[in-house]
Amino acid sequence: MPIMETEKSNISRAEEVKVLANEAFKAHKYAQAIDLYTQAIELNNQNAVYWANRAFAHIKLEEYGSAIQDASNAINVDPKYSKGYYRRGAAYLSMGKFKEALKDFQQVKKIRPNDPDATRKLKECEKAVMKLKFEEAISAPQSQRRSVADSIDYHSIDVEPEYSGARIDGDVVTLDFVKKMIDDFKHEKCLHKRYAYQIVLQIREILRALPSLVDISVPDGNHFTVCGDVHGQFYDLLNIFELNGLPSDDNPYLFNGDFVDRGSFSLEVILTLFAFKCMSPSAIYLARGNHESKSMNKIYGFEGEVRSKLSETFVELFAEVFCCLPLAHVINEKIFVVHGGLFSVDGVKLSDIRAIDRFCEPPEEGLMCELLWSDPQPHPGRGPSKRGVGLSFGADVTKRFLQENNLDLVVRSHEVKDEGYEVEHDGKLITVFSAPNYCDQMGNKGAFIRFEAPDLKPNIVTFSAVPHPEVMPMAYANNFLRLFS
Repeated sequence: MPIMETEKSNISRAEEVKVLANEAFKAHKYAQAIDLYTQAIELNNQNAVYWANRAFAHIKLEEYGSAIQDASNAINVDPKYSKGYYRRGAAYLSMGKFKEALKDFQQVKKIRPNDPDATRKLKECEKAVMKLKFEEAISAPQSQRRSVADSIDYHSIDVEPEYSGARIDGDVVTLDFVKKMIDDFKHEKCLHKRYAYQIVLQIREILRALPSLVDISVPDGNHFTVCGDVHGQFYDLLNIFELNGLPSDDNPYLFNGDFVDRGSFSLEVILTLFAFKCMSPSAIYLARGNHESKSMNKIYGFEGEVRSKLSETFVELFAEVFCCLPLAHVINEKIFVVHGGLFSVDGVKLSDIRAIDRFCEPPEEGLMCELLWSDPQPHPGRGPSKRGVGLSFGADVTKRFLQENNLDLVVRSHEVKDEGYEVEHDGKLITVFSAPNYCDQMGNKGAFIRFEAPDLKPNIVTFSAVPHPEVMPMAYANNFLRLFS
């Protein structure tokens, strides 16, 4: 076939594949959509629409680094294609990079000066950047900051006689209190701020005393459960407890980060987990995720939810407490559990993780960042992160890390999986994700892993989403982010 004919055939075939990709996207099958857009791009890489559409699918999977790359390719192909700038701006916004996003939305406005939607979104982005500049201007240097916890005396807060919710009698958080609080939450009632302060201040003291890497010992004949991201899906958290029992010294859990954001019952989730930890520190272990941070909470809903249900002081207090969360756990000296993944360099020892000064907001590079943000990749070696933060690491990286530290398995979370889990890297790495039908649209299952000592063979239990009250995910998220989702 002559070259011109081949090109025409490829262009025509690419359009057919794009139609299939669009259908997959509409059905929320974003990974499938990405595969199909990739096929269309391979047939015709000079169509900006394919690049921008694939960028949008990456955004839906929270792969913002890949989305920025694809949107930039769309712009290179057609510098006047507004959706290229629009998608890249949305990806920058989702990463909290407001200044970069603003430049892209200014370009959208330039290309489409009379589009009211472009005008509205540019205004929202300008507001976000102004707010950020203002916050930077008034914030005190780290060395001068006083702990907000020091200014709170929960004993002096009166509980109104008409309050009929859960109460803590004295200083001890009991199982009866936790059960009553959960029942109140189930019926969309609030916990009195006196008791909310008490729980959060007590958990702060417990967490501050822990090392950055916590060792967990599971005696022979006992079991231990690891859960992944819950993301504010309180009713699905209760379903886990229904399926697997409440946390106790005989039924301990590790929740592996990302307790909050996106789901609109994040406060209920975090207070429940914190209350169980106060009740019995060895009944529940908590690891920091990339969403236990100010920048994420500002964008994805937790900050807005706390402000709406409690107060501004609680926003600061939670931010402080999140900086106290440990970064990783090791079960019986054999299983390494971390929210994100492994490192950009070989030779990292467990002692290096123990030595991390974690009492800060997560940095944008280094060991702490990589623990919270990295993802596995199917091919060997290391590559750039599809998220734009951290890195991707292959089976060889996992194998070397395990060998160098005399470990058997890496368990991590951080990524939505259709079945709630995925076993990768020759069985040496398991991803577990515990938020089923994530954001009410992904259709995925949730999962948790039960380990029985001494052999610690992973027994993976999957479950589906349960109904919840009619409050949409991201109900408390920043207005500008909802505009772009």
